[in-house]
Amino acid sequence: MRINEARALAKEDIEKELEESYREAMNIRFRLSTRQLNDTSQASKVRKKIARIKTVLREREILGKQK
Repeated sequence: MRINEARALAKEDIEKELEESYREAMNIRFRLSTRQLNDTSQASKVRKKIARIKTVLREREILGKQK
């Protein structure tokens, strides 16, 4: 998910996406520890996705306080 895609989502959708990303990160960590993960770069991709989503949520929080 790119940052522009995240900014286009509604608050409920972005929170749902964040929860799914946390779940995905947990599954990747389990697969990594049991040596079932072929693409080790998936872990960093999911972490970056979570960071992007949290950035958008924080931007909205800050802009909401300014109004």
